[in-house]
Amino acid sequence: MISAPPASTWSRLVERERQQFIERRTRSRQLAERARAHWLSGVPMHWMADWGTPFPLSFSAAEGTSLRDVDGIEYVDFCLGDTGALFGHSPPAIAAAITRQAARGLTCMLPDERVAAVGEALASRFGLPFWQVTQTATEANRAVLRWARALTGRPKVLVFQGCYHGTVDETMVRLRAGRTVAREGAIGPPFDNAAAAKVIEFNDFDALEPALAVGDVAAVITEPVMTNIGMVLPAPGFLAALRELTRRYDVPLVIDETHTISSGPAGYALGAGHAGTAGDAGAQGLAPDFWVCGKAIAGGLPCAVFGFTAEIESRMRRLLRNRETGHSGMGTTLAANPLVFAALEAALAHLHTEATHAAIDERARYLEQSLRKIFDVRGLDWHVSRVGARLEFGFGPAPRNGSEAEAAMRPEYEHALHLWLLNRGLLVTPFHNMMLTAPMLPTAAIDTLCHEIGAFIDAT
Repeated sequence: MISAPPASTWSRLVERERQQFIERRTRSRQLAERARAHWLSGVPMHWMADWGTPFPLSFSAAEGTSLRDVDGIEYVDFCLGDTGALFGHSPPAIAAAITRQAARGLTCMLPDERVAAVGEALASRFGLPFWQVTQTATEANRAVLRWARALTGRPKVLVFQGCYHGTVDETMVRLRAGRTVAREGAIGPPFDNAAAAKVIEFNDFDALEPALAVGDVAAVITEPVMTNIGMVLPAPGFLAALRELTRRYDVPLVIDETHTISSGPAGYALGAGHAGTAGDAGAQGLAPDFWVCGKAIAGGLPCAVFGFTAEIESRMRRLLRNRETGHSGMGTTLAANPLVFAALEAALAHLHTEATHAAIDERARYLEQSLRKIFDVRGLDWHVSRVGARLEFGFGPAPRNGSEAEAAMRPEYEHALHLWLLNRGLLVTPFHNMMLTAPMLPTAAIDTLCHEIGAFIDAT
């Protein structure tokens, strides 16, 4: 671990980078000031204010891995919309499909003519026979958990410390001093989140069975690799144990692959194994009851899907036959619109392929090796974790669970690094140290990124 620089040195470095950001982005600053008159925090979605920059950076165009802001500054994009643009911005196949469909209708609340073919493609690609479409992974996870409670008659959801499944209320919880509590910072939760969930640590074999054995858990929802508390890889045998125990106690297992779709054409849990897919071999062919994916599933157009087994579908049909009439509480008017099906069909045919993932994996492996060299040369005990195209480095040894990952974070240092990189035409995610590699990413861009990370470390 590097020692902290003197406070005066650190303060001067950060102030210098902030001033450079401000001076070079006159148009972004003007737009931010203008936007504050009508948008909360000056942005249309409040996460856009979380970059730690003096004001939001407004962009004018993005293509492939290149992004241009309104001041004409070009960036190499390693953030890629936090996975939404995993295959690059505006992939040609997606752009063409959307363009063709736009003139033929945007929304009808009727099945598109491609529904049957896309269902067959989803089943073929991911191995689950039945599917539904929503606009976001949050909506998909929310629907899946409602189905699980209805099918089991149980009230609670089991999640892992540090999990993230969108803004689903039951998953907005944390483990503190051995107790499940509502996640800090949540605005106006509709109920006591802690009453609807249980939290244990990821990779905690000993805590798993006692949490399920009580008989009140409707579903376990997890990523196969935790990605939003830093990156936490599954311990050997953990995911296999999770699958075995959920079956033993008749608890549906929900795998959220919105981020880990970076592993390969069929994701991590359902995939046949791809270079860079870390963790235990039992993760392949995990056979979840529900499988969720959003963000990149339709090439970046707002879309998510959830698939489920024939056994789950049979239970759903029985419930639908016997339930009282009325509103299901699930679904939105614009979900499964024709524009989405055009993009989804194109993405399954052209993006979620072995060739595409081989290209992004090759670049991710090169970035992983380059980052390790940076840390090794400087004698740092920092780790690099990777799942396919998604990489993250952290301070110290690789964490075994969410609590360890959270304890190792250095938010001020990370924000300063991100600002340093922005000033040098490099965009990474605004939180943690996560990077993505798209299939068209030049090797030279990776070299530049690593050089600047090394330069920042040396400067601090």
